[in-house]
Amino acid sequence: MSRLELRGVTRHYGPVAALGGVDLTVPSGSLTAVLGPSGCGKTTLLRCVAGFERIGAGEITVDGRMIAGPAAHTPPQRRQIVIVPQEGALFPHLSVRDNVAYGLSRAERRRGRIDEALSLVGLAGYGERMPHQMSGGQQQRVAVARALAPRPSLILLDEPFSALDSGLRAELRHDVRAALRADGATGILVTHDQGEALSTADRIAVMREGVIVQDDSPTGVYHRPADAWVAAFVGDAIVLPAQAGTGHRGDPATVRTALGPVTVADLPAGHGPLTVLVRPEQVKITTPPAPQAVIATVIGDDFHGHDALVTLELPDGTHVTARIPAPTGPMTTGTRVGVQVEGGGRAWRDQHGTG
Repeated sequence: MSRLELRGVTRHYGPVAALGGVDLTVPSGSLTAVLGPSGCGKTTLLRCVAGFERIGAGEITVDGRMIAGPAAHTPPQRRQIVIVPQEGALFPHLSVRDNVAYGLSRAERRRGRIDEALSLVGLAGYGERMPHQMSGGQQQRVAVARALAPRPSLILLDEPFSALDSGLRAELRHDVRAALRADGATGILVTHDQGEALSTADRIAVMREGVIVQDDSPTGVYHRPADAWVAAFVGDAIVLPAQAGTGHRGDPATVRTALGPVTVADLPAGHGPLTVLVRPEQVKITTPPAPQAVIATVIGDDFHGHDALVTLELPDGTHVTARIPAPTGPMTTGTRVGVQVEGGGRAWRDQHGTG
């Protein structure tokens, strides 16, 4: 198990700053997801950690040992860091066993590390198969076993589940996470899939325009996003303008929104417009409308089996969504219902907006 630290890491391509001063700590034995939209610098960060790119400033250390800095650049082959790419990149002419054995010493092979690694990813007994005899999901498992086999300092997972269908993707990321934990491996998962990051990682580092804007637990990122942009990017979000009520910084306060009153745990100090986040699952629908509820009109209903997302129009014309448990049937467009917010919201003074 190894601890990875990046301090003030930059990387430029001409005038473009792919990394604009990244600070990140990946605790030993943990999995951190680096989450962000396309072009935010995720892949560049991974390549800098692996040693495929030279950093412009800052430093990268593993267990306190500098592997990249102003005057230092440890070659990739000497970093004890491995990458699992989007496509498993197995050697097609080698068996599963020989693919996993690649890079292992004879002593490690004799000690049964190949079978141990295959067992970790649920492929015990598959060693003699050829890659073309396996499904895409199984090939990705082999790629993870090959990465785990030499017990590297760090494993980098570069969107390894993106080419798989949704059901297989969920199963595989669960099993890969279990394998990393069982082997005590430290890892970074690069992804643009919010659900994947929330369900798989111990911590999530959210990137925007070459910097990390929040590094927190999955629950922290979801329930306590750093700003309105993070709120809208991580999960479904309702971001509304608000007016402050009573209260002072550090105490619960009620703000007024188009959805009615929302309680916030920490009302920001200062002046200027307020923005409030609530999640669709906090919007409760009542038919007939409950007393004190805001009257809304149903304008859409997306059924997902286990739940549904109901789109509502509020009296001021604002559109919001409510997530409701498995309905017995669709809500009729045009139905007037009551809506109320349950649970606390998150408030900011406007800085970045939601774009």
